[in-house]
Amino acid sequence: MSINRIIVADDEESMRWVLSRALRKKGFTVDLARDGDEALRMIRSESYDLAILDIKMPGVSGLDLLEKVREFRSELLVVIMTAEAGMKNAVEAMKRGAYDYLTKPFDLEVMDAIIEKADRAREMTLQVSTLKDELKEHYLLENGIIGNSLPMREVYKTIGKVAPSDMTVLIQGESGTGKELIARAIHYNSKRLVKPFIAMNCAAIPKELLESELFGHEKGAFTGATERKPGKFEQANGGTVFLDEIGDMPLDLQAKILRVLQEREITRTGGSQNIAVDVRIVAATNQELQQLVQQRQFREDLFYRLNVVPINLLPLRERREDVALLVEHFLQKTCAELDIQMKQIEKVTLERLVAYPWPGNVRELENVIKRAVILSPDPLLTADDFPVLSAGSSSSGSKGDDLSLEALVDRKLRASFVNVDKLDNGDIYNMVIEQVERPLIIFLLEKTRWNQVRAANILGINRNTLRKKIADLGIEVKKD
Repeated sequence: MSINRIIVADDEESMRWVLSRALRKKGFTVDLARDGDEALRMIRSESYDLAILDIKMPGVSGLDLLEKVREFRSELLVVIMTAEAGMKNAVEAMKRGAYDYLTKPFDLEVMDAIIEKADRAREMTLQVSTLKDELKEHYLLENGIIGNSLPMREVYKTIGKVAPSDMTVLIQGESGTGKELIARAIHYNSKRLVKPFIAMNCAAIPKELLESELFGHEKGAFTGATERKPGKFEQANGGTVFLDEIGDMPLDLQAKILRVLQEREITRTGGSQNIAVDVRIVAATNQELQQLVQQRQFREDLFYRLNVVPINLLPLRERREDVALLVEHFLQKTCAELDIQMKQIEKVTLERLVAYPWPGNVRELENVIKRAVILSPDPLLTADDFPVLSAGSSSSGSKGDDLSLEALVDRKLRASFVNVDKLDNGDIYNMVIEQVERPLIIFLLEKTRWNQVRAANILGINRNTLRKKIADLGIEVKKD
């Protein structure tokens, strides 16, 4: 049993004697207090699993004692005894945090049943506490967020402040910066951590399916709806829903998300019943939502509802001091997954990895490290193991896509400024954009195997914007 030590507080000596005798026969350690003041001193100085308190005692009453105990021993289970049957005392006792209450006179069997129930509740509480610790430890070990730069330290502080609450969080950052990791960190450091964490990528699911996925549907709601299906909000009840790429969500669905935030209820597609849901919403985007609001592509009221606590993740190129830590982390992780000896990276190669701009951010870095570890037979990794660092050359038959993005942009800039002295005021910006934009988009389209959704995510622009630029710049779309 998880309940071992019990304190009984009652001003009637006969009641103290009966209860202590009965409880000790059951194997419990029992301490007795004659009034509320004595009980308060004992609870402050000793550790108890259960307190049985009379409601009317000299000095501090049972209800007042209960309230005081909850302030410094919130885990202590308290059973209130009262000689006055009626709703008022029962309601007041439960309101102040009592586990249960007894009306005098009572059979000892009733007391036994309450203690047995309290023991199960305490055991469950201990199990949940242990599970929470295990979940946190597992999360930190398997999905640790790496970075010691000042921007990342600020992110950690924000997570620590916001996680215990139920406030809505909006995470903004380029694709690959780890927005979902931040969302999971918020969930696993909150009171909801034993409940579901459900992630939805709003850009990856067709508009006609997204509503059904989020809100569920009733049988017969549309062709193929052969049975009732709960949506993600219902599945995550009590937990957290992570809405990734919310900037791509259609306007009509945005109105329904707003309703969830305001009313805490949803209606399934094809249904009429309002269903209450208890979820925390964490949203993320790689777009400028305020700009989308101005363009009337995103609801202003929803933006302000989401942006209660903003977290901005900087791209890796703006926190280069974290690159070496991430490289070491991904090296250890990959070698452990492959069950091979730990590999090292030569110093000059590491310096080049730190200097590289990483347009795909942390996700790209992880993939590059994995590829090098898997394909290289050597224990020491060099620049040859990282094609992303190779500038390539036309004489060897390599194309422009073999250039690193940094080298490609640098080459275009140098070409632009050959006659910099002859440029008129106001010409530089447009010239640079014209010189860089087309090869940049071609570069990313080729790197993503002409996947426009991925290319747009890396660029941090809307897919429709990318399509317009492809047409305006006369880029011939190829199929890989």
